[in-house]
Amino acid sequence: MGQSVAKADNFAWSYTEEPHATRRKEILAKYPQVKELFGQDPAFKPTVACMVLAQICFAYLLRGEDVIDTDVPSEIECHFFTTTLRKALWVVLQPVFYGIRPLLIYPKAVTDLELVNIAIQLSFNYAVYHYWGVKSLLYLFGGLVLGLGPHPLAGHFIAEHYTFQPGQETYSYYGLLNHVTFNVGYHVEHHDFPFVPGCNLPKVRHIAPEFYKDIKSHDSWTAVIYNFITDPKISLRNRIKRKLAPESEQHFYGVGTNETNYVYRSAEKLIKLASLPHMKSS
Repeated sequence: MGQSVAKADNFAWSYTEEPHATRRKEILAKYPQVKELFGQDPAFKPTVACMVLAQICFAYLLRGEDVIDTDVPSEIECHFFTTTLRKALWVVLQPVFYGIRPLLIYPKAVTDLELVNIAIQLSFNYAVYHYWGVKSLLYLFGGLVLGLGPHPLAGHFIAEHYTFQPGQETYSYYGLLNHVTFNVGYHVEHHDFPFVPGCNLPKVRHIAPEFYKDIKSHDSWTAVIYNFITDPKISLRNRIKRKLAPESEQHFYGVGTNETNYVYRSAEKLIKLASLPHMKSS
């Protein structure tokens, strides 16, 4: 169980054009009607609201029960999680790494909406703890750890971009679990057309089947988790990387003319102002 994984010296680097952009151009040239699928899923908001409400209800109802303790890895992760047992631990701790990794690898200015979100979340968590007790709060936390770690639905985190087939960097899954995950399994199609909502992704495959029939896909997310942990040939380095694009070609939400970093920028200015020599002397 603790056997070492065959260590790779580095990630697989690709120097060709990103395949989703290429396939997107080819599909749109042949099937321009795919653009009609762009938009939002009207059922998404009420469905998510009901899912969150259900978890809150469970947290309330189970407050007196026993607690159920329930995208490219960093170099530190790759170096440490190398055996079967360590990879199993990594799967369990995925929520932690998914939350912390972006702050370490590519830190960005906090937006005002994110500050509002943090305030709301902390207030809500305190209210749950204050009125229902620590068990309800631990139930919600345990659900987060289980739902994003050793859970069949969480298998998509590994299935999507780990290279189980040499040279193929994105994988889809077309099984029944798509019905409860907003078709997140149609991941190749999603990256080809990120503006197509989940409810319409199967239609992309139906319109342009010849572009997807030769692309390998997964049959089971549960099998993906099992194979990832037990196969010594698979490591956290089974990912494809590309060199960072020039800064002029990078476009991120929340920066530029529509950025919402006003609170962050204001605090930054106050800190700089306080550090000026005349401020210190006064």
